[in-house]
Amino acid sequence: MAKKTRSSPRREDSLTRDRIIEASIAILDGSGEDGLTFRALSERLATGPGAIYWHVPNKGELLTAACDAIIARAMNAPLVVATPQAIIRTLALGMFDAIDAHPWVGSALTRAPGQLPMVRILERIGRQVRALGVPDEEQWATVGALLNYILGVGAQNAANGQLGRTRGIDRSDFLDAVATTWSQLDPDAYAFTRSMAAHLRGHDDRRDFLAGIDLILSGIEASRRL
Repeated sequence: MAKKTRSSPRREDSLTRDRIIEASIAILDGSGEDGLTFRALSERLATGPGAIYWHVPNKGELLTAACDAIIARAMNAPLVVATPQAIIRTLALGMFDAIDAHPWVGSALTRAPGQLPMVRILERIGRQVRALGVPDEEQWATVGALLNYILGVGAQNAANGQLGRTRGIDRSDFLDAVATTWSQLDPDAYAFTRSMAAHLRGHDDRRDFLAGIDLILSGIEASRRL
């Protein structure tokens, strides 16, 4: 009797663009942009590169798509607040946390100006700026100030965290060492920096970030009263 040949196991879940994007995010989170290759992605998805290229033609588009997935989650998170100021604070903090959790997002955004990830942020923040009553001719500059702060501070915070993890630096120990150095500076040449030493030891990055957002919002409100 003829011997039955054993067929290869059939994969139950078919390859989709969404699966490719989620696998890409996992690789980016673990290995950064350098680790995201079609070979690594093929191994993770147990498929050939050709099948992936059919859904996503190149690494640039793949990186933008992965970035957009993260941004969409942050921008579309349920909101339980009502005022434009509160919504801006919530959206800004959502972006801060998203970039902190996925450090590669900050640089990915800079490589995709005008594309969907940035458009999502622009639209959500812009609507709230408009709701604040900012005149049409001032809306672009106002939204730009908010976006530059959110993305700039978020990316810097993520870079600091990534550097600390890479070098095995404990955040508390690092801040304590810097604070000690500051406290020993010349009191005449560096009066302000020296006075900040005690604050540096216990500062909270998220709280400081929101304080900056509140300063911008206060400035917007003050300009409306002029």
